[in-house]
Amino acid sequence: MGAAAVSQTKTSGRFAGMRLLRGGAFLMGSEDFYADERPVRAATVGDFWIDETPVTNAAFARFVAATGYVTFAEIAPDPRDYPGMDPAMARAGSLVFWPPDGPVDLKGPATWWRFVFGAYWEKPLGPEGPDALPDHPAVHIAHVDASAYASWARKALPSEAQWEYAARSGLEGAAYAWGDDFEPGGVSLAKTWQGVFPHDNRAGPGLERTSPVGAYPPNGFGLHDMIGNVWEWTDDFYALPSTPGASCCGKPRSEALAAAESCDPNSPVAGIPRRVAKGGSHLCAPNYCQRYRPAARWPQPIDTTTSHVGFRCVVPR
Repeated sequence: MGAAAVSQTKTSGRFAGMRLLRGGAFLMGSEDFYADERPVRAATVGDFWIDETPVTNAAFARFVAATGYVTFAEIAPDPRDYPGMDPAMARAGSLVFWPPDGPVDLKGPATWWRFVFGAYWEKPLGPEGPDALPDHPAVHIAHVDASAYASWARKALPSEAQWEYAARSGLEGAAYAWGDDFEPGGVSLAKTWQGVFPHDNRAGPGLERTSPVGAYPPNGFGLHDMIGNVWEWTDDFYALPSTPGASCCGKPRSEALAAAESCDPNSPVAGIPRRVAKGGSHLCAPNYCQRYRPAARWPQPIDTTTSHVGFRCVVPR
């Protein structure tokens, strides 16, 4: 696959801050990393516009101001939906990354996450923390929130194939969005974990978490932060690529069946669908989560918001 024709970024109107990608066939997935990226398979996408960056807090604030929208993280969970739930936990909030003081067992429970009451997109660390920075990606965003924003903006969430096509930017088979070397010449090209996860963070002051969108170089299609910074929602239900009718390989057999099959059979709470998140985040590290790649994918439960999941939008042409 050669590089697609890409328009210049629009500066006004519905497509402001977006790029037009000419679609085509490409190879999706990878044989070299995680099992759910296999097999490498042929995929095709049509032309589509895509946001040049993840949706920022400033943009999300405009949506909230215009609509009065209340996000998933701002609504207390109903204990009836979570059998056995401690009633004391029935308060609005979200999961916030909190680094431990020293090394931990990476194969054990993810003790670096805390459910913080009152954490949401405008207060990403909780009520006592700082306000969200306008030029950083909006986080603590559930799939329903991302979909609501997209509808308001007359856009949509990308399919997994659209997202991966955009991230690859014409580099067929490359491990990373810029080639096969993670840090060419020792230079970081994406906002990922610097140091040993989860306790040793060597990022500069103020950059221990997300970074301003566009702080790192764009890929070959002129898109920023396709890798790292925050995971990004897609509209596909999670399935293994080898599953007949899986959404990552084409249209699912039915919305209801795809949702049911996406649920985690090992989850203590049954019946929670998962959607595919792409791109990795600032928490991805060589010693723990090498998902800072176009082929990488994550099954994100639709009822779970965190301090490292955001989104961007597309408009099919």
